Amino acid sequence: MNSEQAIAKGRSMTLSGLPPKQGLYDPQFEHDSCGVGFVVHMKGKPSHEIVEQGLTILKNLEHRGAVGAEVNTGDGAGVLMQVPDAFLRRVCREQGISLPAPHSYGVGMVFLPADDGERAQCEKLIEGIVAEEGQTLLGWRAVPTDDRTLGETAKDVEPVVRQVFIGRGAGLADDQAFERKLYVIRQRAAHAVTGMNLTQGDRFYVLSL
Repeated sequence: MNSEQAIAKGRSMTLSGLPPKQGLYDPQFEHDSCGVGFVVHMKGKPSHEIVEQGLTILKNLEHRGAVGAEVNTGDGAGVLMQVPDAFLRRVCREQGISLPAPHSYGVGMVFLPADDGERAQCEKLIEGIVAEEGQTLLGWRAVPTDDRTLGETAKDVEPVVRQVFIGRGAGLADDQAFERKLYVIRQRAAHAVTGMNLTQGDRFYVLSL
């Protein structure tokens, strides 16, 4: 890079070091992460060891989330991983859910209202959207949780955690088309629940799908 190129590049940056506002980009929406860690296998081989290492990272990022008046009530943190097909196949079989071949189903981690009636409304809503989008609802699984170490503030707003399994519908060209369809289902559900004005509607959230 010569001096003229360096000067031109410098002019394209703001005083903060970020690019200036342009098109759909606005530097005011940039945010730093409190703490993020990545563990990968260079050849893409899945293993439980990677999950264990990810949990070790999570434990070492104690500063990652904000903490309220209670030291055991924070803003939450978690681990994002590949779909553990063998594990899900086993636990789903125990609950009478039959999973198709890998890449032929999606799994969603869903926070739901603690109120039985409102939770049923949310689940029925998701099931309807899945059908409208031409996909197949395979079933729901209650996720085991342990809230013994949570502060009372967190327990007061604790959601019910369930997994929803969605089978890939016919006519989708490839895996990416299925991913896009799952994204549409997730977004439609989020907007629809917001419009339902549920008492515990703020507990509904689709973490991943």
